[in-house]
Amino acid sequence: MTTDSIPVGISACLAGHNVRHNGGHCRSKFCLETLSDVFSFEPICPEVAIGMGAPRPTIRLVGDFHNPRIVGSNDSGLDVTDRLKDYSERTAKSLSHLAGYVFMKNSPTCGVFSTKVYRSSGYPHEQRRAGIFAAAVMAYNPHLPVEEEGRLNDATLRENFVQRVFAYHDWRTRVETSNKNSSLIEFHSRYKYILMAHSQKSYKVLGRLVADLKAQDFSALRGVYLSEFMKTLQKPDRKS
Repeated sequence: MTTDSIPVGISACLAGHNVRHNGGHCRSKFCLETLSDVFSFEPICPEVAIGMGAPRPTIRLVGDFHNPRIVGSNDSGLDVTDRLKDYSERTAKSLSHLAGYVFMKNSPTCGVFSTKVYRSSGYPHEQRRAGIFAAAVMAYNPHLPVEEEGRLNDATLRENFVQRVFAYHDWRTRVETSNKNSSLIEFHSRYKYILMAHSQKSYKVLGRLVADLKAQDFSALRGVYLSEFMKTLQKPDRKS
């Protein structure tokens, strides 16, 4: 498996671009000085992309937890909900070439697990969710490995993310582009021990899918296999 130019999305502020609300950045040394050896990062900042500029007023998610508005933190008259949702959906649909994505934590657009949604009282909901852009990227690319940059400081999470990116890239270049049963059989063979380390049960489920190749439509079975495969790799490696 080649490691040349594996395309991975990244929040532009993490790539060192001066796109933060205060005109600065949050350059990720780990991403740019370590992961860049094997990943080709593609930076995006949704807020700058819709013309908000940098520096700019801060924004936050407000209202219904599942369908919040995106308004100014200090000026509720600033409402960029429609612009951000439209941009997020259009852009998310164009990212199917990516093999992974590293997002900025806590961001109303780019958080994955950490974005607050504020009630009308001004207090946040207890739960946190994905930012508007990150949520769209994940919705339109459900198998794409994603992570928040801060969580990459955890060795187990870091290893798991990198493993998923390599595996997904391998899938897209060797199985997704093939109509041959052998491509899936060979893929399953390459990841046999990795799957077993994550889940013996899932390994057996995936093994049965491969065994049914001759009796099933290859394209349909391939989709089912990928879904179960990526879900399995998200589970912690049992040696961790």
